Amino acid sequence: MTNAEAYDRGFAQLSSHTVGPLLDRACAPRLLDVGCGTGVVTSAALALGAEVTAVDADPGMLELTARRHPYATVRQAVLPDLPFDDEEFDAIAGNFVINHVPDTAGALKELHRVLRPGGTIALTWWKSDEMTATNVFADAIAAAGVPYEPPARPFTGNDTPRRFTELLEAAGFEAAAVDPVRWRHRVDLATWWDDIVQAGGPRFAMIARQPPETVERIRACYTRLAAPYEREGFPVCAYLAHAARSGR
Repeated sequence: MTNAEAYDRGFAQLSSHTVGPLLDRACAPRLLDVGCGTGVVTSAALALGAEVTAVDADPGMLELTARRHPYATVRQAVLPDLPFDDEEFDAIAGNFVINHVPDTAGALKELHRVLRPGGTIALTWWKSDEMTATNVFADAIAAAGVPYEPPARPFTGNDTPRRFTELLEAAGFEAAAVDPVRWRHRVDLATWWDDIVQAGGPRFAMIARQPPETVERIRACYTRLAAPYEREGFPVCAYLAHAARSGR
């Protein structure tokens, strides 16, 4: 299984919970799915009749999205540099991508550039202190006594609703607002472990690199810490920001 396939089985299923609310705020004939991952937003937008352009930085993700969705335009691109003309899109949706971009302000200005006047944008990111579904892995690493320095989160200073609304307005958007979205992520706990560890990513790739006995120790801690959520699922919260580009 490739990292993209493992991501699709794990993280993509977690992030799919916000696709409906995201597209309620930003779905129009010409849609840019920025940071498309394995295509959960692209799939839903195509089903709604949108003409979708999907971009991501990861070639494996793009290959999977292009194979599954031949009617979408799939291109490699990294914010804040998008290979599109000014005002090319009617709407922009970004599902858990803005929290991975080092330059939040620059990325929002670029998204404003490629959005037509009157067009809408919607972006999601995790509320980090209510992310039990993934925080349980960090807690398991700590409980196992494994030295671990999580990667820096450059988005942390911009992740509050007030601050992000200010950034949207500074980039030229209007009617900016941020809403919380909460749900329970119900998943088989053993499968969730396999998919997150196989997908790796910047936070948890270190688990698979440990000696087998250390991996098993972390897994035992994960199993214990995750057990209370087996029946009702992990509580999760994300923020959904939405705004419009002012019309002429």
